[in-house]
Amino acid sequence: MGIVVENVSKQFGNFKAVDQVSLEIVSGSLVALLGPSGSGKSTLLRLISGLETPDTGRILLTGDDATYKSVQDRNIGFVFQHYALFKHMTVRKNIAFALEIRKVPQDRIKKRVGELLDLVQLAGLGDRYPSQLSGGQRQRVALARALAVEPEVLLLDEPFGALDAKVRKDLRAWLRRLHDEVHVTTVFVTHDQEEAMEVADELVVMNRGQVEQCGSPAEIYDHPASAFVMSFIGPVNVLPSTSKIFQGNGFEAMHPEVFLRPQDVLIETSEKGPTVPARVSRIIHLGWEIQAELTLDDGQVVTAHLTRERFDDLKLEPNQRVYVKPKEAKSFPIHYSI
Repeated sequence: MGIVVENVSKQFGNFKAVDQVSLEIVSGSLVALLGPSGSGKSTLLRLISGLETPDTGRILLTGDDATYKSVQDRNIGFVFQHYALFKHMTVRKNIAFALEIRKVPQDRIKKRVGELLDLVQLAGLGDRYPSQLSGGQRQRVALARALAVEPEVLLLDEPFGALDAKVRKDLRAWLRRLHDEVHVTTVFVTHDQEEAMEVADELVVMNRGQVEQCGSPAEIYDHPASAFVMSFIGPVNVLPSTSKIFQGNGFEAMHPEVFLRPQDVLIETSEKGPTVPARVSRIIHLGWEIQAELTLDDGQVVTAHLTRERFDDLKLEPNQRVYVKPKEAKSFPIHYSI
């Protein structure tokens, strides 16, 4: 099922949560609504689901106007951050609940629940209660329950937000594999950039109730449409265009602020070409890479990311004198705000 949002707005009192949003979600895709708190992503998800009604605009599901359809009439599965499982029911009963409400024959319910337990890798745990499961297992039960009625759209609101980092990462990979298997049009809300880029086919970056940019993770990271997008997606140094690091390097900023990714800060241990001197103020070992904090002579601090191989070649140490230059940088006409 494809989803089309046309000029949708939603206001709560004086707060405009969603402001003239238009976007199209292709049938069978996995899309992340990404943005900081208050950006409107959860409200937009609730508008798509029917849990909220827009003040203006339309929502189309497979070409049909669903703006004022009830939740039940949209054939949508919804998964919340905190699972919302029935504590007094077993896993099997939780998954079967929506099917029993629809008076599906018991033999079909039994077969469907068995299929879903296998799908979410919980076969053998059907007779346990939610309190007997880990957080990751409970979230998989919630997903199985949402899939039980074979929805055409699956909506997830911060589905892994309540879990610890290791479980969250494992479930991200699992969700991607699950989607590739069932191909249900899936939209999930997150404020975690890494999560969105790892899981989704397409990102919808939101800020202050509006869509800043839509595109694949690579497109948005490599070609951000605004200062906000570049500052929100991945780490970045924000420097004045007058900084000496940009002088003589062929970079001419048209605007007062310049955005420089840490991996685009080049470091040399001796003066080579148009570089500026800096001091290594801190070295942080991140396992797969090294983060170096560099203080320029004018007091500005620049963060650089190096591969372990490059770090070993440079043999960097705290307080060491080095020389830096930008590999690539960007500037934008509109000041960003998070």
